[in-house]
Amino acid sequence: MRQYIKDIILAWKFKRAVNKADKLSRMFGMKYLVISLNGRLKVVPKQTIRQLVRTHRFRKGVTVADIEKRALYIANGRKSTCS
Repeated sequence: MRQYIKDIILAWKFKRAVNKADKLSRMFGMKYLVISLNGRLKVVPKQTIRQLVRTHRFRKGVTVADIEKRALYIANGRKSTCS
């Protein structure tokens, strides 16, 4: 029962993160990733991931493609034409 409740909460948080990523992606026209960092779901623009990899914030050998491959969700970054 406890695991069932945890799964429901995780699904709810994931849905909120996906909606946020889609909204930001449409607003700014950038690609946003939903990733799991330190046990939490984070919505991060790909541009920031590229900067962190460039400044060696991740383990040696980790590339942007590796992080993008492990992302839970990727918002494509297309701006909408209507407001």
